[in-house]
Amino acid sequence: MQYDPNKGGFIAQINVTPFVDVMLVLLVIFMITAPLLTQGVEVDLPRTETVQTLPEDTDELVLTIQKDKTIRLDKYELERKELTKHLKKLVTRSDQILYLRADEEVPYGFVVKVMSDIRAAGIQRLGVVAEPEEKE
Repeated sequence: MQYDPNKGGFIAQINVTPFVDVMLVLLVIFMITAPLLTQGVEVDLPRTETVQTLPEDTDELVLTIQKDKTIRLDKYELERKELTKHLKKLVTRSDQILYLRADEEVPYGFVVKVMSDIRAAGIQRLGVVAEPEEKE
């Protein structure tokens, strides 16, 4: 509060400028850090000639199989025996797509077993993610 002798007393106003400044700084901090928190798991994907990019703005599930056969559903690590149970809980629509990202060094047999677990969970639409082949 400030004293104003011309008006005959104290000025009872809230100065919102510092509050707005703090809120804008916090907004900038969250805008910068939010994309850093959503980084994925590092996987060496196989390369093919015809490949489409993975849609980033959808609510579809992404299952990643790392080189050491670690399975991650989005960012959560799972055991293979728990995969079907968790997928059954997460399937909300009959036309939901699950994208499978498998490291190129994972044995083919393990990938097929995981694909079988995905089908057992009721997911009929499965997309396999790859990277475009480098042209010489």
